[in-house]
Order: sequence, then C-alpha cells, then structure tokens
Amino acid sequence: MPLNKLTDARLRNLKAEDTGNLADGGGLYLFTATTGRRTWRLAYRFGGKQKTMVVGPYPSVRLAEAREAREEAKRQLRKGVDPMAVRKEAKASQVTEEVSPITWHDVAGEYLRKLQREGKAWRTVKKQSSQLALTYPALGTRPVAEIRPREVLDMLRQIEARGRLISAREVRSLCSRVFRYGVAAQHCEADPAAILKGALTNATEKHYPAIFDPAEVGALIRAVRGYEGDPATRTGLLLCAYTFLRPGEVRSLQWDDIDWEDQVITIPADRMKMPRPHKVPLSRQVHEILEQMRPISGTRRYILPSLRPEDRPISDNTMSAALRRLGYPQGTMTVHGFRRIASTMLNELGWNRDWIERQLAHAESNKVRRAYNAAEYLEDRTRMMQAWAERLDELASVPKAFRQQT
Repeated sequence: MPLNKLTDARLRNLKAEDTGNLADGGGLYLFTATTGRRTWRLAYRFGGKQKTMVVGPYPSVRLAEAREAREEAKRQLRKGVDPMAVRKEAKASQVTEEVSPITWHDVAGEYLRKLQREGKAWRTVKKQSSQLALTYPALGTRPVAEIRPREVLDMLRQIEARGRLISAREVRSLCSRVFRYGVAAQHCEADPAAILKGALTNATEKHYPAIFDPAEVGALIRAVRGYEGDPATRTGLLLCAYTFLRPGEVRSLQWDDIDWEDQVITIPADRMKMPRPHKVPLSRQVHEILEQMRPISGTRRYILPSLRPEDRPISDNTMSAALRRLGYPQGTMTVHGFRRIASTMLNELGWNRDWIERQLAHAESNKVRRAYNAAEYLEDRTRMMQAWAERLDELASVPKAFRQQT
C-alpha cells in the first residue's frame, strides 16, 4: 500500500461537509466525524487482532507529526510491542507525575479516620487529632515520603521549648504510628520518628495534686458536702470521690446509664478513655447521692446538667472552680486527684490490685496479663466500693484525734 498519499494543501482545503476517512497509507488515516471533528487514527494488527489507535486531533497534530507517530508504531510492532499499550503506560506515568504528592497532613487524616473506623473512643481520637495539629505548622504540607528525621526532631524540639516535655514524647510516639501506617499504605518507605526515641528530653511525669492524710481527706469530704453552690457541682465532686471515675466521665453521666435493679452504672465505650464499657457498682452512699439529684435533673438527659444550656452537662472547669472556692488551690488538690486518693488508700488498706485497677478503668500495662485477664471482678469490686464509701464516711465524721490513732 503506497505511503504519504495526503498533502498539507489537500488537508487545508477540506470543507466542513467533507466526511469519511482519508487514507495516508500504512494504516494512517484522517477520520472526520459527522460533527466535523477530525482525528488521526492508525489501524494495525497485533496478536492476531485488528486494532485502531487514536493518534491525535487535526489540525493540532499536523500531517508530519501523524506520520512520525505511524513510523514509531511500526517500529514497536516489529519489536513485538503493542503501540496502544505503550501509549496507555505513558499516559498513566504522566498522570502519576502530575498528581500532587501525599502530604503529612493527608496521611495523618487517613490515620485518624482509621481510628474512627476501629471504634476508638471519641476522646482518644480528639486527643490524637489535637496532638497531630501541633505537627502541621512544620510538617503539614511536606510530602510524607520526603520527611527526614531531622525535620521531625526540629518540630518536637519546638514543642519542648514551650515546656511541654511529656507532650513532645507523646507526639513522637504518635508520629511514629502515623508513619508506620503510611508505610503500610505505601505512602512512604520508612518511619523517621522511630529513631528519635532517645533523642528527646526525659521528663518526670507529673501526677495530679491530691491530699492523702486521712484527717485532711475527711475534711475535704465534709467541705464538699457543705458546698452551697449548684447542687450538680456538689454532686459531681461527691461522685468523683465515691466512684473515682475520671472527671469527664462523671460530668457526662446520664440517667440511662444507671441500672437501679442491679445497682450498677454502665458507661458505654465511646465515653471512656479506654475504648471499652465500664461498670461501677453502686454503694449505698452513691445510691443516696443520685437519689438526691433525681428531683433536680431526673427528667433530663444528664445527671449533672449545665445551668446554661440545660441540654449539656456541667463544664470542665465547674468542679475545679468549686474546689478553689472551698479553699483547695490548684497545687494542693484537683478533681482528678480523687482517683489518686482512692488508689493510694485502697492499696494501703490491702485491697486486691487487680480490683482497684479495674475500678480505675486502667489498661493493663503488662501485655501478657492484659491478654489473659479480661475479668470484671464485679462482685469483688462491689464489696470494695461499699467498703470505700464507708471509709470516706468514717473519715468525714470521726473526730481528728480518733482518726490519727486508726
């Protein structure tokens, strides 16, 4: 079949009504659609099949360029390569190059969504989201595959410079988990945060201030009972003392959480720091405390409702501010300190460590023990919680001189 039958002059003189195919030879032809749009096409056989490859639009692709494409396709066919497959690979490569690289912010977002799909407690997701936000000014727009250990270290040192030594260590650990996710998702090839484990300043973990002298604990309980402010605030402080739940868990308690028949509070996993439901046996004292709140908030959702708005629980600072008004400065006693008081005194009284840790809703630090110890100890904890309530009542009512002898 003769080649190069077309000329530039003939092509320029084509009219809009000229349709059909104009062959140039060697399988190359100019196709004109009924809409008037013209494209170069190349017909060829490969693997025993007839194929047609679009070379490009005319006149954007000139006659000479279309012929070059035809000759290149012929060379590929002689090598046993399908020209259309080569073109698809080239286009795919071009698209890959043009796509914006995956950034640290992108991978961090994917990791947080993964936590949500896994059913992690919203508090856990919120905390890690806040910690990752500390990394965005330095790393957010950086391609995750290009981040180096020095960049991560500089970002962590900035957190340390603000006096947040423990936060810096937590953020490093979190970054490492995000990078490992990125490796698994093929967004990057390594975890540059892992080798920084020993590079940060060691910090002594700060415990929530609390009082442990029995006489002072008794005085604290009496002071809380005599609090003359909002009944919800007084009740919240008493519940923290008698149940040693975390302050946030106490604030979010709902009337539907209480099983009055079985005398137990069950807090769902999505409201616990650890993503698992938590049961709190009701001592007689806690039962009475709740009963006193029923006339006040029994028709509402939350046991401790906010004054404004009423459809929300009391705020984070409400109970802390009450402690300040009762004469307990921030460095002396905190709301969270009620947990330390209970843990310390119950251990001193000889109660089983596993029962105490389960009541505190702590995660077992030993992986082997955690794997095999899923016990609730509910019956044992019921006895312990009643004994604890009676111990607090005793400290709050027995004269100081007598308490010092016990």
